[in-house]
Amino acid sequence: MTRDLAINPPPHITQAYILGRVTPPEARTPEQVKAVALAQQLVDEVKAADVIVLGSGMINFGPSSQLKAWFDHITWPGVTFGYGEAGKPQGLLTGKKVYLVTAAGGVFSEGDWAPFDFQTGNLRHLLGFIGLTDIEIIRVEGTVFGPEAAKAAIAATEAQVRSVLEKAA
Repeated sequence: MTRDLAINPPPHITQAYILGRVTPPEARTPEQVKAVALAQQLVDEVKAADVIVLGSGMINFGPSSQLKAWFDHITWPGVTFGYGEAGKPQGLLTGKKVYLVTAAGGVFSEGDWAPFDFQTGNLRHLLGFIGLTDIEIIRVEGTVFGPEAAKAAIAATEAQVRSVLEKAA
């Protein structure tokens, strides 16, 4: 199953979703039913997957608003995370492999710009919070420095993907 958030972005969460997910199903308004149904569909897609490939292009040092909205829908108390002993959060979506593919024009994996990568750490945290902790990062970076740099960045990423596929085989 593929979900392209650029083509079909989830809406940003609204009061209907916030109230709908804590309201018993039989007491939800039609707007709440619709908002919660979308969130349930997104959660069901994640639950059905054995392997998740999540692509994220860096926008102003972080993930896109479409991806943030997706996480806002699937980060659902009692459904994708709960609270264990002493109130410690526990992710409920476990046992899945995640390949997190991040793209950035600059180089953020190392060097002077590494502290400004608010995308990779944020996404790793959000995934881990809901129980997706087996994460492998694949980066496409340094593409903004001209055609040769872009070709080199793509070649490096392709080599990393080949390595991942060989390990998975």
